[in-house]
Amino acid sequence: MHLVIILIAFIIACWVRCQWYTLQDCWTVRWQRAMFLFLFPPLLIFMTAMALTCMGPQGKMGEWQVSCASYIMALSLLLLFVLNFARLTWGAWETLVSARKLNQVSLNGIPIHVLSTSVPFAGEVGFWQPTLVISQGLINSLSPEHLQTVIAHEQGHCHYRDTFWFFWLGWTRECTRWLPNTESLWQELLILREIRADAYASLQVDPLLLAESLLLVVSDTSITDNIVCAALGTSGSDCLEQRIDALLAMQKPRYQINWQSWQKFLWALLPLGTVIFHT
Repeated sequence: MHLVIILIAFIIACWVRCQWYTLQDCWTVRWQRAMFLFLFPPLLIFMTAMALTCMGPQGKMGEWQVSCASYIMALSLLLLFVLNFARLTWGAWETLVSARKLNQVSLNGIPIHVLSTSVPFAGEVGFWQPTLVISQGLINSLSPEHLQTVIAHEQGHCHYRDTFWFFWLGWTRECTRWLPNTESLWQELLILREIRADAYASLQVDPLLLAESLLLVVSDTSITDNIVCAALGTSGSDCLEQRIDALLAMQKPRYQINWQSWQKFLWALLPLGTVIFHT
């Protein structure tokens, strides 16, 4: 019976992920939809594995005998989550320590760490309180006005704690790469994150200057592939047009917690209810 529960959870998870398609709508609708399709399937699988682990390898579900194979499968899934968490946490910590060892300077009263490379790069590195890292190549290639737009963009990431939240989203991504549309949804969340940071920056600086900075920085994103790094060019050149269009259209994503949109996640807790039927 436990194997049937696992199979049902996998089928539902894959079905939900297959509902993904590119949607041209307002930022809020895209964000809520992408977040649900990205998070709900892994959460459902995780809760199913938790429920089966709590039931143990012995007993009955109604009239059906519990098999040891389903228990081992559930335990293996949880172990996969734990190992991925440990690996990503260690890698993220090493990245943060390396960033904080960089030479620190003050730019317009804002402390930054300077990365000694000619590659244009700017990003927040860390967790809840990230460190701002800017490459020497970016400082040399941008005017003070353009550099200020880059800093304003990174302050947007810091304001929304993007490095912290995307660490957990990145962990979810690593654990469920095998689910349909994982990468497509991940890229959608990245571009929406960048659009939100762009909108935050445009309240402080000229949007046109920020768009020019994007053209200069997004051309090289080879060192931004890290889940604890929220960088100006993370989304890549493919999404550059969307970001510039949003800036020129003066779109301001109104970010607020919509509890109704999160109520749908409660369905992922249903597997825990099956524990009461185990004897």
